[in-house]
Amino acid sequence: MSNTEVRPAELRCGSPAGGNLPDPALEILSPRDVPLGGPRAMTVRRTLPQRARSLIGAWCFADHYGPDDVSRSGGMDVAPHPHTGLQTVSWLFSGEIEHRDSLGSHALVRPGELNLMTGGHGISHSEVSTPRTTVLHGVQLWVALPGEHRHTARDFQHHVPEPARLDGAVLRVFLGSLAGAASPVRTFTPLLGAEIVLEPRATLTLTVDPGFEHGVLVDQGDVRAAGTLLRPAELGYVPDGGDTLALANESDGTARVVLLGGPPFGEEIVMWWNFICRSHEEIVQAREDWMKGTRYGEVQGYDGDPLPAPELPHVPLKARGRVR
Repeated sequence: MSNTEVRPAELRCGSPAGGNLPDPALEILSPRDVPLGGPRAMTVRRTLPQRARSLIGAWCFADHYGPDDVSRSGGMDVAPHPHTGLQTVSWLFSGEIEHRDSLGSHALVRPGELNLMTGGHGISHSEVSTPRTTVLHGVQLWVALPGEHRHTARDFQHHVPEPARLDGAVLRVFLGSLAGAASPVRTFTPLLGAEIVLEPRATLTLTVDPGFEHGVLVDQGDVRAAGTLLRPAELGYVPDGGDTLALANESDGTARVVLLGGPPFGEEIVMWWNFICRSHEEIVQAREDWMKGTRYGEVQGYDGDPLPAPELPHVPLKARGRVR
């Protein structure tokens, strides 16, 4: 998965509508279409990173795709590629993806099941939708590792969260804790990751950690978050400081969002292609190690060649951090 595009997404600011909501105006980050996976690319909608905002907590990357009819789109076929300095979070709404990595993991990504891979110092993996898949639909997310853990050992975790039922909503908390539900999955900074399904015209007020900033990614429906209307595929950014988050489904059908959160990430990062480092020179070394076949290991069982790294830009890559 590459994040080298330079065209920024649109940034809009909304204002609270009605009531006495204490939340600051919510930022709306609009997606951009990005081809993913080389010559057999599928198109995803990307809301992180972008020039307006690079991080929400430690969340630094958000791709949203589908629902895609794989008989027409060809599905997902991402050849082996490297990662360093991050964790990947795979979450599906429909379909099935086969995951293989250089740790030796061979697992399926299914709807409602979390696969979390830790790149640390270096890992490589492939992602291919299975022949059973007819409609592919989900999100791919990345988490930046803090400096003290960014060279940690590669790892893979799988978790199936139990649905938590609230009045008018169903939650699946795959990272962190929310509304009495908690995930046992290990992370290196405090994080929140949850799928929330809202019944038609339902409203929900969640108690959240005031030390967290949050992102509300809308998959389907029109959802008012912190007083601002979000359309499908938009990501709403809510700054830290509030202890509640109000969500309202303004659609006559079911709405679904992915809620992300975490304390502001206190470090600057350099992010290029599939690497998260702290300097241009580290990126150069990470790329060189991949092209030489060192550091990241080999993926066994994928029928095809690994993805080559793109060429580096002719100017030094700059570090970016939290927008205050």
